[in-house]
Amino acid sequence: MRALQGVGEILPGCDLAATIMDALSAGGLRLEPQDVLVVAQKAVSKAEGRFLRLDEVEPSPRAVELARVTGKDPRLVEVILGESSEVLRARPNVMIVRHRLGYVMAQAGVDRSNVPGDDRVLLLPVDPDGSAERLRDRLRAACGVEVGVIVSDSFGRPWRLGTTNVAIGAAGVPALWDRRGEVDREGRILETTQVAWADAVAAAAGLAMGEAAEGTPAVLVRGLRWTLTTQPARALLRPLEEDMFR
Repeated sequence: MRALQGVGEILPGCDLAATIMDALSAGGLRLEPQDVLVVAQKAVSKAEGRFLRLDEVEPSPRAVELARVTGKDPRLVEVILGESSEVLRARPNVMIVRHRLGYVMAQAGVDRSNVPGDDRVLLLPVDPDGSAERLRDRLRAACGVEVGVIVSDSFGRPWRLGTTNVAIGAAGVPALWDRRGEVDREGRILETTQVAWADAVAAAAGLAMGEAAEGTPAVLVRGLRWTLTTQPARALLRPLEEDMFR
């Protein structure tokens, strides 16, 4: 596993595939079959121009109300609401929402850290799985081998402190390894075991990537082997009807 150095600041319209290929070349690396590139969501969002200016946002009455509860800028709250399908919890300095794509997360992924400009925020990609697919297609065409791409973001987890990287976009990899129906070493049928394969890879890559301050938004993961059917990251979303905590 190796973090790609020298990527630099990603600007709107940046050719992210070319940037990654340049970083691989500078590091003396060539892509091999079943390599996986884990790319930070923030780099993808920046390349796709997913910026909003807060001075152009008019907060709604609902945003003003939630701003009083959370202590957040009402304009920021309005952006969060625009990216959300449901507000699950609002407490001082915390908004937990269901993102329009189905993720349950803090602040709908709306971020101000490492975003140039005092009054701008960055949103998640419109379609992270689509972003991963397009990046994979470009890399595959450039290097001539089958590779996987995971778009990762840092998430908090219920009942556990700290954040860890998870997959919000995936292409060319098995996002979810469903082992139900297999037999364990004692001959028992596995009834509930499903492995969040892409999340596990993203979490491991996060240790090499660091947070955005380190400036290493892409990690090459090598040595993984799979024969499973590939799936997008949305396969990891638990259906609402299976949510036991609502």
